[in-house]
Amino acid sequence: MTPPTTALDLSDQTILVTGSSRGIGAAIGLRLAGAGARVAVHYVADAAGAGAVVAASGGKASAFQADLTDPAACLGLWRAVEARYGRISGLVNNAGIAVAAPIETSDAAWMDAWDKTMAVNLRAVGLLSRAAVAHFERCGGGRIVTVASRAAFRGDQPAYLAYAASKAGVVALTRSIARAYGKSGVRAFILAPGFTRTDMAQDFIDRYGEDFALNDIALERLTEPDDIAPTAVFLMSGLADHATGATIDLNAGSYMR
Repeated sequence: MTPPTTALDLSDQTILVTGSSRGIGAAIGLRLAGAGARVAVHYVADAAGAGAVVAASGGKASAFQADLTDPAACLGLWRAVEARYGRISGLVNNAGIAVAAPIETSDAAWMDAWDKTMAVNLRAVGLLSRAAVAHFERCGGGRIVTVASRAAFRGDQPAYLAYAASKAGVVALTRSIARAYGKSGVRAFILAPGFTRTDMAQDFIDRYGEDFALNDIALERLTEPDDIAPTAVFLMSGLADHATGATIDLNAGSYMR
């Protein structure tokens, strides 16, 4: 009897990673490229960051710009990647924003923060996931990995109510896709990081201090983007397809279910 191979070879895959010019998205994109995948590196404004990821990918990536607050741009992003590569086998919904809006903020400012957060963190994920499902149904299946947050389950600080609500929304969305389209070959998974040292997290550090975040976890150091990325690669490999609909917690022991 020959033991089955467990090497992660994604050389037959093309995967779109949103928000992959920096942080968790960049780490995921580079890990995917390292496993042989062709990676569509999405960015909003950081063309230099996206270019650096493309350059580091060893010829396995191309950059695509889109403002995910614009529904037309979300759909245009998917179509551009499809036009470039033809068959897309995976989508990583990583792009997200965390806009601080304390409860005492003016009505107008609070609603603006809410709307922007929902546009990027939830509506864009819905639009891209819808496009992916339709494509996967036509092309023989595919996988979606959506980056949510522990905040979807345990809540967040008062200034980030919209962030927590948006991440809870993508959890329900992803589970629904997993249930509804599994027999069409679609697999969908959720990653739920805790506090991760990224540029986006700097606002939180500035507001509450790094010790606040460090004292909230069970491990000796804050989570880094590359602590998250290998799990995304594993889920895209097909070795965990029977975990479709599952949430993988990556929060350094700060929230356990």
